[in-house]
Amino acid sequence: MVDIRDDLKLIAEMVEPNSRVLDVGCGDGALLDYLSHAKNVDGRGIELSMDGVRQCVAHGLSVIQGDAETDLKDYPAGAFDYVILGQTLQAMRQPRDVLQMMCRIGRRAIVSVPNFGYWRVRLQLMLTGRMPVTEKLGYQWWETPNIHFCTLRDFVVLTEEMGITIEQTRIIDRAGRVTSHAHSGLANLLGEQGVFLLRGNGG
Repeated sequence: MVDIRDDLKLIAEMVEPNSRVLDVGCGDGALLDYLSHAKNVDGRGIELSMDGVRQCVAHGLSVIQGDAETDLKDYPAGAFDYVILGQTLQAMRQPRDVLQMMCRIGRRAIVSVPNFGYWRVRLQLMLTGRMPVTEKLGYQWWETPNIHFCTLRDFVVLTEEMGITIEQTRIIDRAGRVTSHAHSGLANLLGEQGVFLLRGNGG
């Protein structure tokens, strides 16, 4: 069983054993592989990169090549217990639509997002006048895949506007530790990323 990054471990903790899981933008399949061994899930994946698909298939994972923004609409409502999107929402052209589709095809959705309101990001921008580069946001402005920059507060407000219920929240600091600030302004300042367990208004 592979070792996985901190936010993926928190995602895995939110998944019940023996569940049906769709991992959107599953990359090399690390989370799916972990869940299949640790939680005995019936896991599926969708990945844009053909190289990622090949890596997944080489490890015996059920993954197809596809674009979440166009292909999620083809899945029936309630097809999965969990639909997971790890550190990818901010790279989507239409993040609101993707979130809506996830909550339609899954009884629950789990989303992890980097926090552009993190204090180090704010400080870098204030002191240097340039777009911040951090360990979690490790791209120069001209090469970043992130096209929608949001804070944890922005994400929470979006779910409220969409009628999506946040059932669990985990805020992670720079050291990978879970903080206890939940949805507070302090979380938006000190949290480097957030992991949210969501239930749509039809769930």
